Amino acid sequence: MTSAYRLAHFNVARLRAPLTDPSMSEFTAGLEAMNALADASPGFVWRLADGPDGDATTVRPLGPDVIVTMSVWDSVESLRAYSYRSPHLDYVRRRREWFRPHDFPASLVLWWVPAGHVPTVEEACARLASVAECPSPQAFTFRQTFPPPEGRPAVPAVPAREGRSA
Repeated sequence: MTSAYRLAHFNVARLRAPLTDPSMSEFTAGLEAMNALADASPGFVWRLADGPDGDATTVRPLGPDVIVTMSVWDSVESLRAYSYRSPHLDYVRRRREWFRPHDFPASLVLWWVPAGHVPTVEEACARLASVAECPSPQAFTFRQTFPPPEGRPAVPAVPAREGRSA
């Protein structure tokens, strides 16, 4: 039986330098490949994309030097497999080369959304703020996950477009 819920993911990172800086070239060169890997990964549903390059690097809700990633997956396991058991792990391991410490209470948040719902950046920022207070079924991390809610969503789902959004 298919779940009535999907897993939303939001991640933030403070850049060490502008994306056009030569020190960021390996990171930016890998964006297209990492996005394509996500798009082709089992359990992938949707990801935020804001331009012709298919990434979300111009979405900067938390400051001019903070980039975000937002996606929807069919399960925690699917997102974990992409994040930590694929070539994406090499980028995770190198994050200190490209990103500097930030003063946000958390850098990642996960939460359940009704199938078909496309989360907004505003919704994601609110979840990010709440996860730092105390992980809960409304906002959690890989360290402490929660199962999807029981039953059907309380609100009607908005149909999502599969794949990336522009």
